[in-house]
Amino acid sequence: MSDTHALPRKALYTHADIADIPWLDARPGEFPFARGIHATMYTQRPWTIRQYAGYADAAASNLAYRRALAQGAKGLSVAFDLPTHRGYDSDHESIAADVGMAGVAIDSVDDMKRLFEGIALDDVSVSMTMSGAVLPVLAAYIVAARETGVSTARLRGTIQNDILKEFMARNTYIFAPEPSLRIASDVVSHVLDHLPHFNAMSVSGYHLQEAGASGVLELALTLANAREYVLRLMERGANPDRVCAQLSFFFAVGRDFFGEIAKLRAARMLWAELARSLGAHTARAMQLRMHCQTAGSTLSAERAHNNVVRTTVEAMAAVFGGTQSLHTNAWDEALALPGVAAATLARDTQRILQHEMGLCDTVDPLGGSYLVESLTAQTIDAVKTTLGQIDAQGGVIAAIESGWVQMLLHRGAAQLQARTDTGEHVIVGVNRFREAQHAAYESFDVDGRMVRAQQVERLRHLKATRNGEHVRMALAALTRVAATGEGNLLAATIEAIAVRATVGECTAALECVWPRWRAALHAEANAYAAGREHDAAWQQSKMRVAAWRAQHGRQPRMALVKLGQDGHDRGARVIAAALGDAGFEVTLGALFATPHEAARWAIAQAPDIVGVSTLAGAHATLVPQLLHALREAGSATPVVVGGIVPQAHGHALREAGVAAIFGAGTPLETIVHALLECLVVPEPANSGVDYNCP
Repeated sequence: MSDTHALPRKALYTHADIADIPWLDARPGEFPFARGIHATMYTQRPWTIRQYAGYADAAASNLAYRRALAQGAKGLSVAFDLPTHRGYDSDHESIAADVGMAGVAIDSVDDMKRLFEGIALDDVSVSMTMSGAVLPVLAAYIVAARETGVSTARLRGTIQNDILKEFMARNTYIFAPEPSLRIASDVVSHVLDHLPHFNAMSVSGYHLQEAGASGVLELALTLANAREYVLRLMERGANPDRVCAQLSFFFAVGRDFFGEIAKLRAARMLWAELARSLGAHTARAMQLRMHCQTAGSTLSAERAHNNVVRTTVEAMAAVFGGTQSLHTNAWDEALALPGVAAATLARDTQRILQHEMGLCDTVDPLGGSYLVESLTAQTIDAVKTTLGQIDAQGGVIAAIESGWVQMLLHRGAAQLQARTDTGEHVIVGVNRFREAQHAAYESFDVDGRMVRAQQVERLRHLKATRNGEHVRMALAALTRVAATGEGNLLAATIEAIAVRATVGECTAALECVWPRWRAALHAEANAYAAGREHDAAWQQSKMRVAAWRAQHGRQPRMALVKLGQDGHDRGARVIAAALGDAGFEVTLGALFATPHEAARWAIAQAPDIVGVSTLAGAHATLVPQLLHALREAGSATPVVVGGIVPQAHGHALREAGVAAIFGAGTPLETIVHALLECLVVPEPANSGVDYNCP
């Protein structure tokens, strides 16, 4: 079997494998929609090329959007920076390093107007990936449209508004699950009443697969989340036909080519069945409309140009699976933010598939395939089994609150990493067919300090010129709606945003009722080691750790932290599990720590080494601040960094005092060896020793 997450495969499939499948005679556009939700699919109109983009400030992103539209794009997909996701204004001190780094900074309706300046919002479909701060961000979009003369009834697009997956995987939540679900429900209710052409929610499996889910688990959790949302809205009196008709879905498409095609086909049939069981009757309510994105987790930093091929094949799987829109990742995203040339190539990959390869000439060309139809049936059965397991946990909310979902994702990620490190999970150029020489790649950098300075000045001007009393009254009204449950939270936020309340101020008004939520991170023992128990290199690594332990009378200790607003925890949890299985004592810090908070926490753990897991680019500022905070407190503990670190950043971090840097794809035994080299001669605090690990 070529992939950890694939369902069992046979070498040969025949008609006997599909003899009992009931949907084979169903036509495209007909229930249960196995062959697509439209009768003509791509023969009349190809899928929408919808590239996810946003960086720095609104003006910079606006130029990118206008360039894309001028080149024929029909839809936009907005990436917001992490402070915006987490409901902070750019002038908040604790998030300074993250401003503009992994998306566009939006603090107010004026920023939103700059973001879409010169773009006809009644003519372009806009997708916004936002769940945590969905209230002020969607409110800013609605007010921006209104102030530029566009009626909300004419807006087309999607707001993600899928908060449950944030608690499962991505972690850009703000409040606890129950108030977060109320927010999501109020958003859907308002959109149903006022934005008839807007998807009120995009139920997202993508982030679940990126966190470690198999295709089956990704689909099961996505459907479980969708069911929970619809049931809660129905309890409020919503019509299931209306609710289901304004939901969309978002899936990852990874390296299991035929398995991913089967997953997307199964998704349509399972949703049609689920929607009907919830009381939906219309075809539109039972049609699963999906956006797909090629998998970021399959991109490699080594031989990075190979990612072009990976992304192309994944894109073809999305097309054969019947997606309505698609994002193709740029080849350099394993290194840093995508550069202009790489992003252009990613977009043109889809254009080539649409216009040169004949993929749009025939509806559902794989319909009736012995392999694909059999895999689709297997997927449906496996997803139903998993949904039963979720129900046995007490439902998806209980499964989240108990940590059951998160542990399944973590276990999948750790097991896949173990298979990668043994070479069983083949990645060309990483663990098979390697080359001694590695190419140097240029990386795209955002000057976050400049972006923040501009945003801070805009906020200063906004607050100096608005009517402060109107803002105070609107924010007080928003707090009352949250506290009493009377009224709609999005409607109240629209009123506040219209008088120039900021994203951060609206969030703070809600914090008067609901405190910010912080979940602890955990790693599962033996999740990684189970896949390497017969591997000689792994056993050698364990022996090295055991020798250190015998010499020092205890396990080597690591304190592992995430800094800033980046909530992606897959890497941190996998490395914690793997090092723990190797014999280290690893403690995981809380998410969203400032450098000073992380330093205080780390010192209290009395570690031999401090590790920083990074993904979103703010490490260039945050890690030196962590080093300074540790040294200021008298700690000489060496600090190592792992994750996506561009080469230029790596040199700067080394000069700042980082002992070792481990890029994406570094084998675990290499990490273990390097960490032990750092600890050959442990030094007391205040020693001033200059560590220089391999």
